[in-house]
Amino acid sequence: MIAAAIVIWTIVGGLALIVHRRQGNTGLVAAGKMGLAQGKGLAIRLPLAILAASFLIQVLPVDALVPYIGPQSGVMGIAIASVIGGLLPGGPMTSFPIALVILQGGAGLPQIVALISGWSIFALHRVLAYEAPIMGWRFAALRLTASLVLPLAAGLLAEALLAILP
Repeated sequence: MIAAAIVIWTIVGGLALIVHRRQGNTGLVAAGKMGLAQGKGLAIRLPLAILAASFLIQVLPVDALVPYIGPQSGVMGIAIASVIGGLLPGGPMTSFPIALVILQGGAGLPQIVALISGWSIFALHRVLAYEAPIMGWRFAALRLTASLVLPLAAGLLAEALLAILP
């Protein structure tokens, strides 16, 4: 966690230097105002999203899911996990804790790779709220169809890698 924060702050510092060299203080002020505007929205939504994830983890039927996406569930479990991932609501602050709880509850590692990949690629809530209204249904359908096998492929590749690198 600290290493990730150091990397992010290093990137922020590097970008600030680049902006300052190109646009001076005007660029830094404009970037700061834009960041503050984005931060105001997140300051309201982020704590609620974390709290919603915490509540969801408490009521998630992990015991009921594990037989379907456990380590022995194979290709079918990877496919099921891909679909579950696509249905997970929210951003990374909710999805990763949910995936961790399911993993700790007994799901297979390749299945969780497929679940996170399904969430990253399909995310139904993002398709309905942003992608289709902005890009159009034709684009959304084309992208989803073209990406259909990616979570399954990621899960199968993870399974193959675990066989080589246990």
